[in-house]
Amino acid sequence: MPRFVPSILISDCWGSVGDLTFYHQNGRCYYKKKNQCAFRGTDSQMAQVDVHTRALAAWREVPWETQKVWNEYGKGAISHRPPFDNTTHISGYNLFVSAYHGFATLGDEHVPSPQPYDKFPVDALEFLSSAREGAGDLRLRFSLTFENCPTPERYHLLLKIQLTRPGGGKNQGKMRNFLATAPCSAGDSTVEILIRDYRDIWGLDLDEYQVHCHYILLDRQNGYRNIYTPLSFPISI
Repeated sequence: MPRFVPSILISDCWGSVGDLTFYHQNGRCYYKKKNQCAFRGTDSQMAQVDVHTRALAAWREVPWETQKVWNEYGKGAISHRPPFDNTTHISGYNLFVSAYHGFATLGDEHVPSPQPYDKFPVDALEFLSSAREGAGDLRLRFSLTFENCPTPERYHLLLKIQLTRPGGGKNQGKMRNFLATAPCSAGDSTVEILIRDYRDIWGLDLDEYQVHCHYILLDRQNGYRNIYTPLSFPISI
């Protein structure tokens, strides 16, 4: 991809403008043109688009005084985009939309009230086992541990998952969202992910797979999420 060359006026770039997207790799900035695709998207992807449309409409109905509160709370929320140096924050609008999406993912879609962004606990996820269930479902079991977290039940695990052939690489466009079957628990660190009709989702019917995932914590109290952590592992079923 073409490399972005800094100038006196612009030293670096992130995000998208027009039909260009700027990204970083090995400490260097590159850009690429957005793909023009006629594919409308899967049902789940279009459902996310619908949620986002409703979130934008809801923000437009938020009174200005309340929007200012969101803007103040946004100053305490660390951006999930580069530079990852804990110096940048997000707008109140982005914080509102993030909360709206978070609650929608948890099955509780509603217009959120402004709440401060609390720091997430340090967590670690470890794969335990996999098992095929019924005609075509797959259950993945994990151990999720927290460091100094008195209220783990406040959080719910979300995984973005892709199944590939053994040794296959990750394609973020083929990752799908899967919510843990239950919120985190204070008494048991085991969490489970149920993937229904997994062979149909990725078009693979194998006895072995490579699993690529990003795991995220959703705060059930305010709808916010932390920065994802990547994880990959092989399974046999």
